[in-house]
Amino acid sequence: MELTINIPALLFPAISLIMLAYTNRFLALATLVRSLKSKYEGGDKNVVLHKQIENLRYRLRLIKNMQAFGVISFACCLFCMFFIYLKWNTFAEILFALSLVFFMISLVISLIEIQISTKALELELSSLEELENPTLVGRLKKKFDKNYTSGEQ
Repeated sequence: MELTINIPALLFPAISLIMLAYTNRFLALATLVRSLKSKYEGGDKNVVLHKQIENLRYRLRLIKNMQAFGVISFACCLFCMFFIYLKWNTFAEILFALSLVFFMISLVISLIEIQISTKALELELSSLEELENPTLVGRLKKKFDKNYTSGEQ
C-alpha cells in the first residue's frame, strides 16, 4: 500500500478531538481537586476524602500521560507528512506506524482512567449512602433486612 499525504491527514481530526476531550477531563478534575482541597482545609479529613485524594492523584498522572501520548502521536503524524513530502517513504511509514501506536496507547490509558473515575464515583456514592457492601447482593440483603425488621415491629 502506498502511503499518501491524505492517510496521515485523516488522523488529524481524530487526534484533535481526543485531545479536546482529554483537556475537558483535566479541567473537570482540576475543579474537583480545588473543591476537595477546600473541603480538606476546612477540617473534613475523613477516610473517604483521603481515598478520593489518592484517586485524583493517580487520575491526574493518567491524564498527563494520555495527553503526552496524544501529542507525540500528533507530532509523529506531522513528521510523517513532512517525510512524505520529501519522498522519504520508509521514514514516513515508520512514523505513521508510531503515530498509530502512540494514539492507541493514549486511548488505552484513557480507558483505564475512565474505569478509575467510575470507582471514584462509587466511592463517593458509598460514602453518601453509607453502604457496607455496595454490590447488588449487598443492597438486596440490606433492603430485605430493613423490610423484615420493620415488619416485625
